Amino acid sequence: MRSSQNNIFVFIAGIVLLTALAASPSVKVFAQVFPQVQTPESRRLQQNQENQKLAMQYYENREYEKALELFRDLYNQQPTHFSYTYYLYCLIALKDYTEAEKLIRSKLKNEPGAFRYEVDLGYLFLLMNKVDKANKQFEDIINKMAPGKAAVLEIANAFTSRQQFEYAIKTYLKGRELLRNTEPFHMELARTYELTGNYSGMIDAYLDMLEYDPSKLEFVQGRLQNTLSRDIDDKIGDALRAALLTRNQRNPDNRYYAEMLMWFSIQRQDFSFALIQARSLDMRFNEGGMMVFSIGNLSLANGEYSVAIDAFSYILNIGPMHPYYTESLTGSLRAKYLSVTNAYSNPYKNLVSLKQEYISALDELGKNARTIYLMRDLAHLQAFYLDQLDEALDLLEFAVTIPGAPEKVKAEIKLELGDVYLFSGEVWEASLLYSQVEKVFKSEPIGHEAKFRNARLSYFIGEFDWAKAQLDVLKAATSKLIANDAMQLSLLIGDNLDPDSTYHGLSYFARADLLIYRGKDDLALITLDSIRMLGLYHPLDDNVLYRKAEISIRRQDYQAADSLLARIVSDYPYDILADNALFKRAELRAEAMNDTETAMQLYQQMMLNYPGSLFTTEARKRFRHLRGDFIN
Repeated sequence: MRSSQNNIFVFIAGIVLLTALAASPSVKVFAQVFPQVQTPESRRLQQNQENQKLAMQYYENREYEKALELFRDLYNQQPTHFSYTYYLYCLIALKDYTEAEKLIRSKLKNEPGAFRYEVDLGYLFLLMNKVDKANKQFEDIINKMAPGKAAVLEIANAFTSRQQFEYAIKTYLKGRELLRNTEPFHMELARTYELTGNYSGMIDAYLDMLEYDPSKLEFVQGRLQNTLSRDIDDKIGDALRAALLTRNQRNPDNRYYAEMLMWFSIQRQDFSFALIQARSLDMRFNEGGMMVFSIGNLSLANGEYSVAIDAFSYILNIGPMHPYYTESLTGSLRAKYLSVTNAYSNPYKNLVSLKQEYISALDELGKNARTIYLMRDLAHLQAFYLDQLDEALDLLEFAVTIPGAPEKVKAEIKLELGDVYLFSGEVWEASLLYSQVEKVFKSEPIGHEAKFRNARLSYFIGEFDWAKAQLDVLKAATSKLIANDAMQLSLLIGDNLDPDSTYHGLSYFARADLLIYRGKDDLALITLDSIRMLGLYHPLDDNVLYRKAEISIRRQDYQAADSLLARIVSDYPYDILADNALFKRAELRAEAMNDTETAMQLYQQMMLNYPGSLFTTEARKRFRHLRGDFIN
């Protein structure tokens, strides 16, 4: 009795031990000791997987006979669509059309009404050069199609998979008829037209979608934007513009075509035409000027100052009660300010007139937190262009104390104040203001801007190692503009050591840069010429030419500037300033010298010789503008 009890205890203990082993990490060891027994079915599946993998390797290596053998066996064991497809591909590759037709017909026998196999049969007829028979097969498939969305999509997808795009289009159009336009297949048609290169058809399909369902506006814009991003030669863009103009003229009461025209004009940065559409929409549908105001801001941000002025004037003409009146007045003056200060020619009377407009605006709106940017721009105009330093300093000192202004806005005023102090020669006052802003906004773009200005100041006064250390930190700044400026100045310092590892030449150059910043061009030119006294050649020679060109432009001696810029491109084609010089020369020819033909040649040279330049996109835009592509 006790012996049998012991046996039971041993049996139970064994069960407990096995359970513990199964629940523990050591179960792997247990499994290795007692491996699972493979069934014939699992062995067959494993063998099929290995054969399928091997067959694909043969197929990819174009060893079609070996691949055919394996795919045939796989298909005979289990006739999946995958094994059928590659079995058929191998037969076609080996031009065994008889066997291929047998395979397709057996598939049709087993799956009657499966359209994709009927399409395969027609496709095989094409490969056999039986074009009439193939066309009849394809037409029969479409003619006997059932009136259901699923059937239409199945047949169209089958045609598409065999690259029979025209028949796919016929399928969608026939399906539209059968379904009595309840399912127009606009998106599917647009995609198929695009595959065939029929961009007019694609555009019409998307615009038909918009007409059928106006809520699809953003979707259509997104799809077209994706297509336009691949439109290298602007053929699709030109077709879209023509289609939109035609439809807008034919349906003037359909606001969506006008909106699409405005959207498309913005995509192509044709802000002038975008403004025309925005005004039209505003007047027809009483939009309150909101779209026009948006176009004004976009134009201002993209340097289209005359368009921005026109847009803001539209709001100003509505009257002071408009919610964006103050912003429009500020934007209009900002556009005029940038237009005057960036122009190749800015007569003194224009500067004085602009100053008076600023003063009138401040008299009307008052000096407060909402007009603080007006004060900043007026101060810059007074200091840098009208030689009224005291007035500029007084205005900025007042602006920085205005109650209610956000701290970040006040920081921007401090940066401007620092710039004016630097312009007046008060280097340490400028550095103090830059440092204050950097300290408060250390990790923000405005803090990075302050750090850059301090580094540039250090460069101006010859503290090159310190300046470069700060600039190298800024090269990783989140602001692309600041990072690019920092990189360029860092490269200027790092690449221009004298042959004796000193900074003699760079010291002269930095001093000249400070003089240029302060508007002392005569002294700057003398200083730049001092670099040549250090030797017959200096790494800064192309930079010297560029600075002299900038001074010549400021003095409106455009012929001298053009000659200097041409020398940079011809003598230093692989240096960092070559693309800058070429773009500047094209711009000079177009805007200051009224030489459109040469400007176009230079923009073309820019696109051809410097395709990776930051200026290439803008060069292409300006070339097309000079060619007349944006004439409305």
